[in-house]
Amino acid sequence: MVDAHTGPDASPGSLVRGVAELTLETSELEMLEAFYGDVLGLEVLDREHDRVWLALGGRTRLGLWCPGPKEYGDRGERHVHFALSAAPRQLEVISRRLCDAGVGVRGPVRHDGGDRSIYFRDPAGNLVEVWDFFERDPGRRHGVKALS
Repeated sequence: MVDAHTGPDASPGSLVRGVAELTLETSELEMLEAFYGDVLGLEVLDREHDRVWLALGGRTRLGLWCPGPKEYGDRGERHVHFALSAAPRQLEVISRRLCDAGVGVRGPVRHDGGDRSIYFRDPAGNLVEVWDFFERDPGRRHGVKALS
C-alpha cells in the first residue's frame, strides 16, 4: 500500500502533495469557460449557476467563479500568474491553437536549463504560462527539487 505522504509524488516532510484546485474570478463565466474548454481542451467537470469546474490534469481542477459571496468566505483577488504543465512537443500545438483563437502568445521562451514556456493572457486578463519543465529532465526525474 502506498501512503499518501510517501508515494512517488510526495516531498519528504511535506504534508501536501500539490495543487488540488486553482480558482479564477470572472464576470464573463461563459466566455472564460469557452476559452479554457475550446481552446485549451479542458473538460468540464461540473457547472453551477455561479461557477464552472474544469479538469486540469489528473489531480487538479480549475474553478471559474462569478464575483460574489461564496460558502467559505472566498473572494477574488488578483494574482501574478499561474503555470500549466505540458509536454515539450505540445508547446507549439498549444501556441498554434491560441493564435488561431486570436490570442497573442509570447514564446516559446527558452530558460537556462533548456526548458521552455509560452505566455499568454486569457480573455479575463489572467497571465497564463505553459511550461515543459516537469516533462523533461531534470524536472521529470526530480520534480520541484530540480528547481532548488
